[in-house]
Amino acid sequence: MIESQHKIVSSEREQLILVDESDNEIGHLSKAECHDGQGVLHRAFSVFLFDRQGRLLLQRRSMGKRLWPGYWSNSCCSHPRPGESMALATERRVHEELGVTVELQYVYRFRYQAQFGEAGSEHELCSVFLGRCPQPLKPNRTEIDEIRFVSAVELSDEMTARPSDFTPWIQQEWSSLNREHAAVLRGYLEAT
Repeated sequence: MIESQHKIVSSEREQLILVDESDNEIGHLSKAECHDGQGVLHRAFSVFLFDRQGRLLLQRRSMGKRLWPGYWSNSCCSHPRPGESMALATERRVHEELGVTVELQYVYRFRYQAQFGEAGSEHELCSVFLGRCPQPLKPNRTEIDEIRFVSAVELSDEMTARPSDFTPWIQQEWSSLNREHAAVLRGYLEAT
């Protein structure tokens, strides 16, 4: 069963944590300013949640998003707030976007920069987490237009056939999870 919620949980004015290449905090800047032009490197996270059958929860980003609106992406992604640990940030955001509480496993961190036309860029030092997805979900409709579960094979096939349907970060993360972190990923792809 999928319920929904509609609370506004993010704003272009919220402060993001600026970092250097080693993830040392060097200041704060508004989300809007971090995403302007080529973007300013800031701390972020991506969460991949799997159901009991080993399928990945995907979300279609809200059409109200400034960057990559309407694109398919991983289960949840966002930014920690100043003074907030990554553990608290991921717990908060998964609850805000999906209405559930989950245990997460940190897997790796990577840096990327991706331009979305004239609208701006993502330039993030992003930590990637995996976890199991409890039910029922309550997607926040101010953040998410649609959710669905897919098998690993279905996702890989879709990304190959229609890469322009997906955000650039999920494509990089999914490739890295399959190549460099396959043993960890395999534990979540197995039915429980």
